[in-house]
Amino acid sequence: MRIKTTTALAVLMAMGVATASRAEIRIGATVSATGPASFLGDPEAKTLEMLVEEINAAGGVNGEPLKLVLYDDGGDPNKARTFATRLVEDDEVVAIIGGTTTGTTMSIIQVAEDAEVPFISLAGAIEIIDPVKHWVFKTPHTDRMACQKIFENMKKNAISKIGMISGTDGFGASMHKQCVAVAGDYGIEIVVDETYGPQDADVTPQLTNIKGAAGVQAVLNAGFGQGPSVVTRNYAQLAVGLPLYQSHGVASDGFIELAGAKAAEGVRLPGTALLVAGILADGDPQKSVVTAYKAAYEKKTGAAVSTFGGYAHDAFRILVDALGRAGSAEPEAIRDAIEATSGLAGTTGVVTMKADDHLGLDLSAFRMLEIKNGGWTIIE
Repeated sequence: MRIKTTTALAVLMAMGVATASRAEIRIGATVSATGPASFLGDPEAKTLEMLVEEINAAGGVNGEPLKLVLYDDGGDPNKARTFATRLVEDDEVVAIIGGTTTGTTMSIIQVAEDAEVPFISLAGAIEIIDPVKHWVFKTPHTDRMACQKIFENMKKNAISKIGMISGTDGFGASMHKQCVAVAGDYGIEIVVDETYGPQDADVTPQLTNIKGAAGVQAVLNAGFGQGPSVVTRNYAQLAVGLPLYQSHGVASDGFIELAGAKAAEGVRLPGTALLVAGILADGDPQKSVVTAYKAAYEKKTGAAVSTFGGYAHDAFRILVDALGRAGSAEPEAIRDAIEATSGLAGTTGVVTMKADDHLGLDLSAFRMLEIKNGGWTIIE
């Protein structure tokens, strides 16, 4: 398998030609740039705008410029459905990127399937691509994969009994379900199981129950948004004294800032190469991609790059790569080309899609990370 490791801009430039541009290729996006999931959706929106600007400056795709039609659904599934419908019926886009959260993604899926337009989701739940849906793909690792990566690390550290605390939002509930389903495969017993709501400002009672449970060797929090930061702060305040694992849903510098570097010290989680771009080995197939994206994004926005913007980066690269190979802007041809993606290095891993795999990543795409001295380190 040939791994494509050229930088994002080099890929885009290679697809442009010097001929006069023809009709524009319209691509759509609906993300949660505002609202409770804005820490995910804002970098996604900025990434898409930046990459479209770059590719058009380089000549477009096969000589045709891209037109991005971007909506902000604010994390509301009903708005996401409305915007997806508008994208296909009024804006006549050839593909959709978006669905910042599992909830908004699930509301877009039926629109994309009915309209027969390829859709690349930016959300984590395994239900998005399992079972496989003809028109639906995604870029983030699944919540099941996150559970497996975490349990793999626990097993290596002789941890067999854990406490679990999960958010009751769509992501938290889905990851909880997946972790429960695979825990036994790694010899993990969930001794105590607690939950918290998305707006909860204190989870001390739940963590106190976990701390007092006999035999617990580590704690896993399945959640994203503000909740994991609250869990981390309360965990430190209670001096639980056990390893704390978080989900890939909080894999960003923003999490460390919200939780506080002191409280977050020692937190472990599965994350992407993007978070540790500066310490990747020179021969790492993702290094050139993640360092180029990080540099471009931070120069353009003045903000730190995030895992979540990386999901949009990869979705865009997959779509542009497919458009270049399809030789057509017809949705069916684009869909077929996306499914044939092979060896494409992105921020989340090296992507190889198949008819029965619309994610194209395995566990090796995850890096097991730990927060040390306010930053990220690779622990395996």
